[in-house]
Amino acid sequence: MPTICPTAYRARGRTITEQFHNFHARHPHVYRALERMTARQLAAGAARVGLKDLFEDLRRQLPHGVAGLNNNFTALYARQLIAAHPQWATAFELRRRRAD
Repeated sequence: MPTICPTAYRARGRTITEQFHNFHARHPHVYRALERMTARQLAAGAARVGLKDLFEDLRRQLPHGVAGLNNNFTALYARQLIAAHPQWATAFELRRRRAD
């Protein structure tokens, strides 16, 4: 079975992590919205939170959507939320990252 080179995950010469940081710098309100939505779900008794579901909810809530809100960013947002709120670590399922 052939291995996939990490550069195969690059778009326009930038890694997913670089794309994420660029997107987050331009749209910090996305993180704040995901943070609020996560807090609401956990306060309502949810044991687990799915970031992809939150992304879809966020896309519906924003009047014109957010250009560039890439599903590849879900794991990076989950990690960022856990870094800011360590008590939420068990709410998200994280896997080992294969690419930058």
